[in-house]
Parts: sequence; structure tokens; C-alpha cells
Amino acid sequence: MNKTQILENIRETRIIPVVRTKSHDEAKGVIEAILAGGINVLEITMTTPNAIGLMTECVKKYGDKVIVGAGTVVDLETAKNCFDAGVQFIVSPMFDEETVKFCNQNEIIIMPGALTPTEIFNAHKKGADVVKVFPVSSMGGVPHLKAIKSVYPNIEIVPTGGVNLENFDEYLNAGAFAVGIGSDLTGASANQIAERCRTLSNRAQPAIG
Repeated sequence: MNKTQILENIRETRIIPVVRTKSHDEAKGVIEAILAGGINVLEITMTTPNAIGLMTECVKKYGDKVIVGAGTVVDLETAKNCFDAGVQFIVSPMFDEETVKFCNQNEIIIMPGALTPTEIFNAHKKGADVVKVFPVSSMGGVPHLKAIKSVYPNIEIVPTGGVNLENFDEYLNAGAFAVGIGSDLTGASANQIAERCRTLSNRAQPAIG
């Protein structure tokens, strides 16, 4: 898939499960549960042990059937390693200009982090495909997103940090491109994760229909 197709797939899915675990094997189990639940987009954070190896495994195993992203990417060197692993999008908790330029040059989706109206606008202006608003809860959650979208309707935003199973559809209705959900989704047994993913997918459709 090309960059445009990947973005459209994420837009349609509207949910980005964030995989952040204490072990490589645990992460593999979480990923399998997410896919069993019908979501084909996922973000593997660099705080997960052997994250690069896990990304490489997922890309080789699933190919274009799964959109694999790298999360918590904080510098250019890490971005390059993730790119070499074959990921299709890169997410950062903040804005790093070198990383954004590298992703733009290599046609890989970049979602840098920002929080305030100025930070969000500058990230977009300097090349962000999508802006990760993090941690959105620290700025009031859904009302903050609504306010941002009222002045920047053309900036695609993924809120994270405070998005959970109860409120995620409120963020979608407020104009989010997609939402990132971590432990509230993945901090459970495999069967529970799969069931939560199915529930999220079903609820997301009315929210964006």
C-alpha cells in the first residue's frame, strides 16, 4: 500500500491500539489478540522490549494485511531503525524536526506529538501527516479537541493519553481522525482484548457514520 492508502485505511479503522508491554512474548500475544478482534492497525512502542525485532516480525508475517506503526519514537536514529524494520507509520510524543523531515523524504506517515494550538499548527505546517495530541486529557479531553478542530478543521488529529473504552467515540464524534488507546484496551487477557476490539469497531461505525 502507498501512503495515501495507508492513511485511508487508518481513517476507516479509526482505532489505533497501542502495544506497550513488559516483554516481547507478551507483546506478541497482545498483537495476535488485536488482530483476532478484527483491528488491522497497531502501534508498537519503542518502550516494548526488542521493539524493532517485533516490528520486523510483524511486517514479515502479515505483510499488507496489517498496518504496523512504531510509537514513542523520539529521535532520528530510532526513526531510521523503525523504517528499516518496515513500519508504515511513525508516532512521536513530541515534535522532532529531523524525524519529520526523514519521514517526509521516505514517504512514511509521521504523527508527531503536540498539545497547544500553536504546537499543533506548527507540527502540521512543518510536515506532519497527522498530529498526535498528547496527553489530551491534560487539556480537558474532548472539549479541547472540539476547540482545536473548530479553528483547524483541515488538520488531522489523533488524540491519545486519556482516551479509553468509555469515551473514545466522543473523540471520534468531535472530529478525531482516529484515536490511540493503550492499556485500557490491551491490559487484559487475550480473549478480553479481542472482545474489546470487536466492541470498539462496532461502536466506531455509528460514531463516524
